[in-house]
Amino acid sequence: MKRHTQVILYHLLPVVFWLLAIGGSLVPLILRSGEAGFAVHYLWSYLVAAIVMLCFLVVGRVRRHESSVEQCFLVAILLSIASFWLPSVLFVILPVWIYLIYRNIFDLRSFVATLLGFALVAVWVVLFIYLGWLSNPWAQFFAKESAYGWIPVGAIFIAWFASTIARQNLRVR
Repeated sequence: MKRHTQVILYHLLPVVFWLLAIGGSLVPLILRSGEAGFAVHYLWSYLVAAIVMLCFLVVGRVRRHESSVEQCFLVAILLSIASFWLPSVLFVILPVWIYLIYRNIFDLRSFVATLLGFALVAVWVVLFIYLGWLSNPWAQFFAKESAYGWIPVGAIFIAWFASTIARQNLRVR
């Protein structure tokens, strides 16, 4: 592959992946646009997708031979807040842990920091539910309606993953 072609692909492929992700995640919104309330609920999943993307960026910045305690705490807080709109997004912590184990920067302190991050948000949510300021966001954890929220989250994750791989392989040396 010529150097000029490699530079063009280096910049163009991530753009194509991100445009495909955005377009693909808009398909359910277009197909089910007639249903009342679906559009508003579905648009919140883009906020969840942005928070998940932020979590992956935070975890991806951890250097080798560094502690990941602070990042695990922050990711747990972000995922807990995102679970208000898409409760099952809490399972995203499993790929984060697998990535940290793969990089050999996950330890017991990171696990406890994750649990403390979840507990911190849970305490505040329980307090807000008790005061009547908030309804229980986790009442229907595996609701069928919230399954559509995974489409933008999955599309953005796949676009991020594919663009990262493309940039790593097409890096001009």
